[in-house]
Amino acid sequence: MKIDKNIIKELTDYLNEFNLTEIEYTDKDTKIKVSKSTSANSNQVLSVTAPALTNNETKTSGIEVTSPIIGTAYHSPEPGSKKFVEIGKKIKKGETIMIVEAMKTMNHVPSTADGIVKEICVEDGQPVEYGQTIVILG
Repeated sequence: MKIDKNIIKELTDYLNEFNLTEIEYTDKDTKIKVSKSTSANSNQVLSVTAPALTNNETKTSGIEVTSPIIGTAYHSPEPGSKKFVEIGKKIKKGETIMIVEAMKTMNHVPSTADGIVKEICVEDGQPVEYGQTIVILG
């Protein structure tokens, strides 16, 4: 696998420009995470990881439901309450599968098809990008 050094450089620049401690970039089967120390003495990049799918790991096939916006994904309407979907649950088109919060607005994400949930691709509270797969239906 070839890692694009320009992406790492750009992510590192964003860390400094926006005073972040960590930033992550995902594109298909490549995931790059750049983070830096939070101590006052060091602004050095600590880790860069780029795991990709190996021959042993295969992406689940099925109907992909993607995030309609950039934001933070939530599995339930409020902390501690029942999740919208679980693996193996049968859902109908239009049923809420997740909430994506953007600019303090909670946006319900509806299923784009009928099916059974095969995989939930994002963790509760995880940032998501526009078009990122959040659930796979079978």
